[in-house]
Amino acid sequence: MAEAAALLAWLASGAGTTDLPLLVVAAHPDDEVIGLGAQLPRFRNATLLHVTDGAPRDGRDAAIHGFADPGAYAAARRGELLAALRLVGIGADRALDFGIPDQQAALDLPGLTRRIADLVGERRPAVLVTHPYEGGHPDHDATAFAVQAALRLLRPPRPVLLEMACYHAGQGGIAVGCFLPAVGCEPVTITLSPQDCALKRSMIGCFTTQRQVLAGFPIGTESLRPAPRHDFTQPPHPGRLHYENFPWGMTGARFRCLAAQALRDLGMGGVP
Repeated sequence: MAEAAALLAWLASGAGTTDLPLLVVAAHPDDEVIGLGAQLPRFRNATLLHVTDGAPRDGRDAAIHGFADPGAYAAARRGELLAALRLVGIGADRALDFGIPDQQAALDLPGLTRRIADLVGERRPAVLVTHPYEGGHPDHDATAFAVQAALRLLRPPRPVLLEMACYHAGQGGIAVGCFLPAVGCEPVTITLSPQDCALKRSMIGCFTTQRQVLAGFPIGTESLRPAPRHDFTQPPHPGRLHYENFPWGMTGARFRCLAAQALRDLGMGGVP
């Protein structure tokens, strides 16, 4: 926890760059820009992993955005991502992806966990940033589960694990750019300089297919925190989860059952 606090204090200071190897594990192309886009240039050795390709296989999103099929939509989202990353000096060789269909990351949590564990063991990042468990999107929650479980499979030293603020159900709608409370894991909110705001705005502008969605996210701040040890067998908060408002084939109850079974399959005995 002390290492995480020191790292967050450095980020909040806005001072300089680092050679510390960073791995960002995000569910979809654009999540990393929402969460910490302005911080990426400060890590000279940054790698990104996207769990999904951002294209649901029912074809509805592809059709809405004018694409013939999910494959074409996924390719467009990949192109948008690479354009955004070029603005911060990250090439395609450091933008990895597993290609899992959007909305389906939770369907094989043991397999996803092992793939992430293999990548972390190979890359040996000093810092790993991922999603919190907040019920915003099932792919976010699946990614959060798989990262935490993957680190349990690995021997020390393990990377400093941070979470980036995304979105979750809030009073009267969606809450963006902030965290649900977690005991002992206070977030650090980084106020971006005008130059950083301009960079982040340019990065977001690369995601033309996501323009309407991304318009609701803050530009002037980014929030990160040390990752708490989530209990994925319990709801992240009382009441209806944000993703339960959509026909994505996933409910909180189903996700928790999948998480509990995955813990058993991974030899963790169902213990969160």
